[in-house]
Amino acid sequence: MAIALTAGMRSNLTALQGVDKMMQNTQNRLSTGKRVNSALDDPVNFFKAEDHYNRASDLAAKKDGMGEAIKTIEAANTGIEKIEDLLNQMKSLASAAKTSTNKSDLMSQYDRIISQVAFMAQDSNYGGQNLLNGDSLSVEFNEDGSNTLTVAGFSAATSGSVAGVAIAAANFANNDTIEGGAISQIDAAITQLRTEAQKLSSSLSTISIRSEFTSEMVNTLNTGGDNLTLADMNEEGANMLMLQTRQNLGTTSLSLASQAAQAVLRLF
Repeated sequence: MAIALTAGMRSNLTALQGVDKMMQNTQNRLSTGKRVNSALDDPVNFFKAEDHYNRASDLAAKKDGMGEAIKTIEAANTGIEKIEDLLNQMKSLASAAKTSTNKSDLMSQYDRIISQVAFMAQDSNYGGQNLLNGDSLSVEFNEDGSNTLTVAGFSAATSGSVAGVAIAAANFANNDTIEGGAISQIDAAITQLRTEAQKLSSSLSTISIRSEFTSEMVNTLNTGGDNLTLADMNEEGANMLMLQTRQNLGTTSLSLASQAAQAVLRLF
């Protein structure tokens, strides 16, 4: 059977129940740090924040792809630089042959370096992609993959050619063959390598800028989502103190109402 309460006790009990519910909500906000934890708290802000967080997550995944693309291009640029070093070494040997009496030894060294140029190009891969072996790289910038950049590779070195320029075996018979053959070919190859390196550097710069932009967008989206859902911890702490005070006052009021009911019993 239901227990009959006086009007004063019923009023104080209802107030205490309301304070207890508000304290639970405040405690939840303090523990999670959010004032909007579900769609029940604020459906508009909850779903807006979810959209921001989801897009930020998608863009962060694309940023990882950009980072891998940057490293692939850097590997290719490193390969180009070292191939140019080898070509300059070959050029030094050819120049030295003009005045050398041991041209056969210099020619052997020259030919050995030619093979190393091809090996250098083959070893300039990163993550299974080698821009110096003719591979191409497609980089996605936005979440649905509709904004992309294609980085075209080239054949940096094969047997008998560098960057499409034929490099013949050493022929140091006389100064004319050295200048018009080896040195001329090496200069042309270096010029072509630098042209290709400039193209890769331009792509690298573009991807780096887009990567920085993506990082800023991710931060902006996460901050926007936080602004829609995060609680003001100072405000919630003050609310908790006030609710605890109201709870204590309500308990005191309920006790006084109970004492009034007990006073009636003492009349009998």
